[in-house]
Amino acid sequence: QVQLVESGGGSVQAGGSLRLSCAASKYTVTNSYCMGWFRRSPGKEREVVAVRYPGGVGTYYSDSVKGRFTTSLDNADNILYLQMNGLEPEDTAMYYCTARGGACYTSPNEYKVWGQGTQVTVS
Repeated sequence: QVQLVESGGGSVQAGGSLRLSCAASKYTVTNSYCMGWFRRSPGKEREVVAVRYPGGVGTYYSDSVKGRFTTSLDNADNILYLQMNGLEPEDTAMYYCTARGGACYTSPNEYKVWGQGTQVTVS
């Protein structure tokens, strides 16, 4: 079973930046699986932030983060990053990393493997 560990969350002021990391336990996961970032704000359902397609052929970004957030991959260390710039209070949430083989989806219901999450607070 793949294990995912997120880190990098914290508290920042609006307009600031953070970089989240998702470390995968299996060396093939990060480049051959769908790798996604989702988030859940208090009182809301978990929602997609970004989904990176296998092999890096492309990345889906939600409209709310497009142009501000970017994913990147460190193949050597099996780490998926989420660079978050221009943070807004609405970005405050617990951020989760996920992965799946096969097709990629933007619904969190299609993913079974999740990290423990990392909290991002923007004031």
